[in-house]
Amino acid sequence: MATVSLGSPAGKWIMVSAILASAMAFIDGTALNVVLPALQQSLDAKGADLFWILNAYLLMLASLILVGGSLGDKLGRKKVFMIGIFIFITGSALCGLSPGVFYLIVFRIVQGVGGALMIPGSLSLISSSIDAKERGKAIGTWSAITTVVTMGGPVLGGALADAGLWRYIFFINVPIGIVALLILWRKVAESKDDSADQSIDFPGAISIALGLALLTFGFLRMPAVGFNNWQVYGSLGAGILLLIVFLYIESTSKHPMMPLSLFSNRTFSGINLLTFFLYAGLGGGMLFMSLNMVLVQGYSQLQSGLTFLPFTVLMISIARYAGAIADKKGPRLLLIVGPALAGVGLLILSFIKQTAGPSDYWTSFFPGVLVFGFGMSLTVAPLTATVMGSVSDHFSGTASGINNAMTRIANVFANAIFGALAVLFFSGAMQGELKKLTLNEKDRKAVIEQSANLGNAKVPVGINEPDKKAVEIAYHNGFISAYGNIMRICAGLGFLGALMSVIFIRNSEVKKE
Repeated sequence: MATVSLGSPAGKWIMVSAILASAMAFIDGTALNVVLPALQQSLDAKGADLFWILNAYLLMLASLILVGGSLGDKLGRKKVFMIGIFIFITGSALCGLSPGVFYLIVFRIVQGVGGALMIPGSLSLISSSIDAKERGKAIGTWSAITTVVTMGGPVLGGALADAGLWRYIFFINVPIGIVALLILWRKVAESKDDSADQSIDFPGAISIALGLALLTFGFLRMPAVGFNNWQVYGSLGAGILLLIVFLYIESTSKHPMMPLSLFSNRTFSGINLLTFFLYAGLGGGMLFMSLNMVLVQGYSQLQSGLTFLPFTVLMISIARYAGAIADKKGPRLLLIVGPALAGVGLLILSFIKQTAGPSDYWTSFFPGVLVFGFGMSLTVAPLTATVMGSVSDHFSGTASGINNAMTRIANVFANAIFGALAVLFFSGAMQGELKKLTLNEKDRKAVIEQSANLGNAKVPVGINEPDKKAVEIAYHNGFISAYGNIMRICAGLGFLGALMSVIFIRNSEVKKE
């Protein structure tokens, strides 16, 4: 299959289309975290609804992204990429028009189907079409630019949410997607693996989709009904069983969507474990930090988004150099130091208590964001290059799909598990806070029931005026306690990611571009 130079017109158009499509998907994710408080108030959504709005998209993405990667290799990377973009922007437009929570969740599923075809296509097209000598530079550039654009998502989301225009987070994808489609149609040649079998692994796709859906449902139901409920343990048990079935299908199938032979390379296995742990910590940390700032600390949604600017500056300054160093010296050291520093940053953020708001930003959130951002800027480009460099070229789409699936599965589990844990931590903290108040049993029960709404918990109707302020303070203290526990778990996941690099990643198993 012919390749092109990164500096050629064809190479530049490939990069532009890949960056536009990736930025669409990643901005959507980061901006949505910031607008969740506005969305919650606008649609009168409960805490569990928020996690379903996030997970409906991530579930489909995680379940089908492996299919998307392999379909591109088999049927044509450009073709599948374009189909994915079209479905994604259609789902985005429908999300923006949603009249209520139910419709938004349904249309997020449509977005997820499109994303599953679109996201692996961007990186696979770069890896298969750009000349091998420049592939590392191309992947590093893609990683740096998409990450920088992604981190602009919170700023954009905050500005739109404060203006009452949170729906435009979805609408903005439409013109970007149309431009990407026009570039692909007019300027980019088709790319596919001619030796690939055309069969599609439907049993594998169905088993992993149902398995992840059941696990997520089980975790999200846990705060409402407790663990000792058939809905919870039945869903979790069935979900685990289906994931085991998925692994069995992949090990025996002639046309697996996730060839288990790829994991015989310990570096490929290690980089995917690193991805899972690090991005679970990243997803949970960013979500709860945004909720804490807006719902408890008194930040506007724009101010909350602007707090990630140091992260963006670090990505612009460091990420591309990190990719070049990884090409020359090998990625292992960067993939140990980077996740460990990200974990330290999340740990620093976990100790923040009630502040005076944005005026305290520089002494409260800024140090943690700085360390966290520095760690991620050392990690992103080497991680992506290691994924693509640890497999042969004709598995580029599949490898990209597997690694992207790990990212999305990590986010699904982070949202589901951390959502359940946050409600449990919040309820537990509220029990302690209520001991300080003189409320009757009926009022105590009504106050505790609001725990499901986390930082958006409202003082129940009927609470006496003198007690209202005390209950509001109790809600703030309870949420900050739950936030601290969640952030410390996220930090631990960052440290686990660094440990995976120590144990598994070897420079000798990564192709030099």
